[in-house]
Amino acid sequence: MNTPSPEFFAWRQELLESGIGTFAYNNVGNPFKDSPIPFNTHDFERELILNFGKLFAFPPNNTWGFLSNSGTDSNMHGMYMGRTLLKGRTGVFPKVYFTQEAHYSIQILRDLLGLEAVFVQTLADGGMDANDLQHKLADNCDHPALVVATIGTTFKGAVDQIDRIQQVLKGHSSYLHLDAALFGGYLPHTAHASELLYQSKSDPAAIRYDSIAVSCHKFFGFPSPAGLFMTTQSRFDEFNEFFSQIHNPEYIHHVPGTITCSRDAVKPAEFYFFSTPSAMAKQAEDALAMLQNTAYLMAQMQSHFSHLQPIRANELSNTLYFRKPSDRIVKKYSLATMRLELNHQKQDYAHAMVMPHVDRKVLTEFLTDLDQDSVTRL
Repeated sequence: MNTPSPEFFAWRQELLESGIGTFAYNNVGNPFKDSPIPFNTHDFERELILNFGKLFAFPPNNTWGFLSNSGTDSNMHGMYMGRTLLKGRTGVFPKVYFTQEAHYSIQILRDLLGLEAVFVQTLADGGMDANDLQHKLADNCDHPALVVATIGTTFKGAVDQIDRIQQVLKGHSSYLHLDAALFGGYLPHTAHASELLYQSKSDPAAIRYDSIAVSCHKFFGFPSPAGLFMTTQSRFDEFNEFFSQIHNPEYIHHVPGTITCSRDAVKPAEFYFFSTPSAMAKQAEDALAMLQNTAYLMAQMQSHFSHLQPIRANELSNTLYFRKPSDRIVKKYSLATMRLELNHQKQDYAHAMVMPHVDRKVLTEFLTDLDQDSVTRL
């Protein structure tokens, strides 16, 4: 709920004065190729992808991506790329593996792409159970595996263990896409940055995943829905060989490589601001404050509201979930609620996400309301 900085709005005004957003700009096609449409912002789009690519440790000179319409759109491109590559390599359609804790968009996209779902069980914290994944892979060994791992599950804030998942995938034809919608914005600026690095620090030859999706309108606070989609140039080139067999529109002079054809040119130019050094420095400050305030809220709830059974899945998470308080508090703080089965009992839970606008003043008010709620219930 924080607005972007005054510098962002000054940048937006500068873009407007140059004509971007006042007439028909179009980022059709691959931003890393020349476009036949003269009015585009591919230069800004390339730069922001390369800047975030460095942050995620993609190889120098081997980074590709674009700014999508949303986190779901980025997931769609990742799953479609995985389906296309695995079908092209093996001649067999893959099955898609994910957990019930994954974002609901994955089930929609699974249906849209005509893929059979294999649901993987979860650990106690809500993360993917790699041992169960191993069993499910063995049961479906005649199909390649498109695995969608979640870095920050929607309700519980669990983080799937991608290195363990990769160990299980060895010897199996596979593609691993990461849905890092919220967490992908702030984790690279924390002590937990290694969770999202494309290459392992200890072994640069070890590839940890194939593609990643990050939402722009969550942690960053970008004023409209958008998403980052990133992979390597070599992975994209292999995909595009298969993609070119589906369509090759001569009039844009290259195979676009994106499902969407005409693409918004204003958003990449605006979001470029968030890839600049000054903006990233502010993101690092916000990320640190978020995790500190999350730890503070958890400690306060454990001390004073243990009856609500507060849970924080891990120290990477800005999310707490707890027994549902009164409807008044749920409405005032726009808390999402779900019916969960914990310890063999089904109970109504709510979760609170500590975003950059949630400072100690907001937390104090929330805790005071919880205290009054407890007194009222007594």
